[in-house]
Amino acid sequence: MSHRWVLISLAAGAAIAIPAQALAQASAQQADTFRLAQATPKQKQSRDPQLDVEELTPAQIKRAQELDQPPPAARQRDTTTAPAPKSAAVAKPPVAPSQPAQTITCSGAFAKESSHIKLITFFRPGNVEYTEVDASEGKKIMASVLFPKDPKRRLEVWWANEATRSETHLIVINGQSTWTAPKGLRLGLQFAALEKLNGKPFKAKGFDKDGLGMVSDWQGGAFEQLPGGCRSGVYLRLDPKAPAEAREALSGDKEFLSSDASVRTAKPAISEIVLGY
Repeated sequence: MSHRWVLISLAAGAAIAIPAQALAQASAQQADTFRLAQATPKQKQSRDPQLDVEELTPAQIKRAQELDQPPPAARQRDTTTAPAPKSAAVAKPPVAPSQPAQTITCSGAFAKESSHIKLITFFRPGNVEYTEVDASEGKKIMASVLFPKDPKRRLEVWWANEATRSETHLIVINGQSTWTAPKGLRLGLQFAALEKLNGKPFKAKGFDKDGLGMVSDWQGGAFEQLPGGCRSGVYLRLDPKAPAEAREALSGDKEFLSSDASVRTAKPAISEIVLGY
């Protein structure tokens, strides 16, 4: 486009430089020739080889310059700034590789036939460690621990065959772990919510001086049997802020229904979940 505008400027300058005296000698023949030059583009135009530009009148020169210029609309289109290119699409951040869902099912990596090797295969070597864990009465045993350095993802898997680290015995959710057991069991779940998930009242017992107890009977509710053949054990802790009278009423090895007013007042919540085969 810029070259085209240079040619138009040069042509206009040459026409302006034409002597006025020579232009006054135009005849009727030259006027007819000029009219022929204004014919439509589809008509073939002819030029008298003897016709020279110096024979045109000033009026004809002016008219020719006007015709040589593009119409106003065209000039506006030619001189407008080209539209800005569309901005490149914003690159989306790379999607982080998905982590295994923190929900336990009694199958796959957590099936009865599982092993330490299967856990490593599923969760990757850096996320599984065979190490000591706390057992009952201050004792320790060896178990496979998932995400041992992350309290919220930590999970213990105990083996029935310690020599080969195989045959799942127990799966333990404790501490700050956010793992969810089958049917929505999770740490911190309050008594009323647990009863609702079970579908009916259940029994609990064994609240000691530290306020720790356990579910003793699901009373045929949803947690009586879990999919995959594993069974659930749920340990409870009384609310430390519960009235002393309520805590005292639940002490000992007596059983209490989850619907009892004294139990509701003490607000027990799940403190540990054990799944076993």
